[in-house]
Amino acid sequence: MQERKPRQIARELALLSLSQLPVNPKKLDQLPQDQLVPKLVLAAVRTLRAEVQDTLDNAAAELQRSNDRLLTSQTRASDLETARTMVKEAITYTQIAINQLAASVEFPELIQLANQDKQVHQYAKDIILVVSENRNEIDEYISAALVDWQVARLAQIDRDILRIAVAEIKFLAIPQSVAINEAVELAKRYSDEDSHRFINGVLRRVTEQKKTA
Repeated sequence: MQERKPRQIARELALLSLSQLPVNPKKLDQLPQDQLVPKLVLAAVRTLRAEVQDTLDNAAAELQRSNDRLLTSQTRASDLETARTMVKEAITYTQIAINQLAASVEFPELIQLANQDKQVHQYAKDIILVVSENRNEIDEYISAALVDWQVARLAQIDRDILRIAVAEIKFLAIPQSVAINEAVELAKRYSDEDSHRFINGVLRRVTEQKKTA
């Protein structure tokens, strides 16, 4: 487990950087470490801040809708059930935000390891470049494994977790079980229980495609 820690940190850094970097960030390959790491960390901080804000906004919106439904209802069972569902959604969003904020507490360690361990920033860069250069093919694998869903409709964080895992399986020679387990752990940290189960199922189907290809 200790030997894998640098790559775990690299995956996390890559995940949180992807959405903030250019679609084709080939220039990253030429950046020296003293410029690359701050660029990735800044992108990661911006992503996490945006994710937490969006999640809390969603929670607040669900609570407001629930409150509006209760105020305008005539205490019908259907109205009460709808309001209860909205409150549950708000609780789920809040839990995700708490998970994301908890992860942000570990940022100083992430930054320190990224600066000190060459394997961290090298593997994070490898992931970002592979995902960027093979995005269409990676998305095709994901799309084929989705059931009644589209890649574009996935939450950004879930989509990037899937992209990283597929990139590791298809292009970086990472064992399937390792890539899937790491993706599930990332989903637990930055998404919710339903998401990590969903991601596990999608990646299982991706590996089945690989076997029959």
